[in-house]
Amino acid sequence: MAFVKDFKGAAQILEKGGYTQFTPHYITWYCPQAFTLSRQCKSQCINHGRYCAPDPEQDFSSGYEGKDVVIENLRQLCVFKVANETNRPWVWWDYVTDFQIRCPMKEKKYNKECADGVIKSLGLDAKRIEKCMGDPDADMENPVLKEEQDAQVGKGSRGDVTILPTLVVNNRQYRGKLAKGAVLKAICAGFEETTEPAVCLSGDVETNECLENNGGCWQDKAANLTACRDTFRGRVCECPLVDGVQFKGDGYSHCESGGPGRCKINNGGCWHESRNGRAYSACLDNGDVKCQCPPGFKGDGVKSCEDIDECKEKRACQCPECSCKNTWGSYECTCNGDLLYIRDHDTCISKSGTEVRSAWAAMWVILIGLAMAGGGAYLVYKYRLRSYMDSEIRAIMAQYMPLDSQGEVPNHVSNDRA
Repeated sequence: MAFVKDFKGAAQILEKGGYTQFTPHYITWYCPQAFTLSRQCKSQCINHGRYCAPDPEQDFSSGYEGKDVVIENLRQLCVFKVANETNRPWVWWDYVTDFQIRCPMKEKKYNKECADGVIKSLGLDAKRIEKCMGDPDADMENPVLKEEQDAQVGKGSRGDVTILPTLVVNNRQYRGKLAKGAVLKAICAGFEETTEPAVCLSGDVETNECLENNGGCWQDKAANLTACRDTFRGRVCECPLVDGVQFKGDGYSHCESGGPGRCKINNGGCWHESRNGRAYSACLDNGDVKCQCPPGFKGDGVKSCEDIDECKEKRACQCPECSCKNTWGSYECTCNGDLLYIRDHDTCISKSGTEVRSAWAAMWVILIGLAMAGGGAYLVYKYRLRSYMDSEIRAIMAQYMPLDSQGEVPNHVSNDRA
């Protein structure tokens, strides 16, 4: 029980992470047919001598009996079965440790009532557990305990269970010390390198080789990045994946980020600098060129980018009226007098001329708008006037000349004479 309590935390981490599946087993034996009615068999066995355990107090006259132990072992097996069916197999560890604490024999609490309290506190279905246990007084096999007896017999490379307690890892009997660290090492040894859970990399299980000289792997101290990955068996050098950006390289001497987002990590290994609230970077997210000095700078883009003096190199602000001043990453150009600098054309124009032209342009817009409005109103007037005159003419003509739609008026005079 001491091992179960000590190993419980690591076991539940492994099970909750889906790394392992622990299955508890309990040893029982049967009472010979000739002695099933004896006092010893009745006190130590259930199901008419089929499943027995020794008297826990070695006193057949008082206290708890062997059959009490068998019944509790059966209950613990059913707790595991029900918990496993509800995808919570790790609850078995909670039940076993809680029962041992809350229901000790020395306090006369080793019974069904106390067990039911533990089951209820863990949110398990007591009725399903009771149904799983069956009737211990029935003269028939108990399927749960029968399966346990069959499991005691060795299969394949595993021999019979003859030493208690026994731990089986991947169908092989564990022969080491029954201690948390030793057992955890045996379990962790079954994982492929780099697939082991974090619990296998704790300090009491293995030595982190990345702590010494970074394991001989690539690292970027400025960005706190490393290709060293600690494993249970040692270490591997793999270029890391950081914030969705995959670094590529041999992992030992070289790792380089690539693809979208690379500039977010240590600026993609390119030059970058900030001054007076302005920041410039030579990193490019896409394309074959990864580092290129931004406009206004020159250099390799990796280690350095120097400001270009547009004024000195006569790259801008070269009109006769212009006055050039270089700035970091750019330049400032002003014009003499009341002239206005047009950057796109690198020239100066008169502010007053611009204002006059703007005023005339606004006036022409207004005049054109008024003309269009007047023309539209005249057209509407002409249309309505013509429509009115057409309707009047049709009304006058209708009085003297019948329209086709009115039909022909019958001639009664001609018919009478005929």
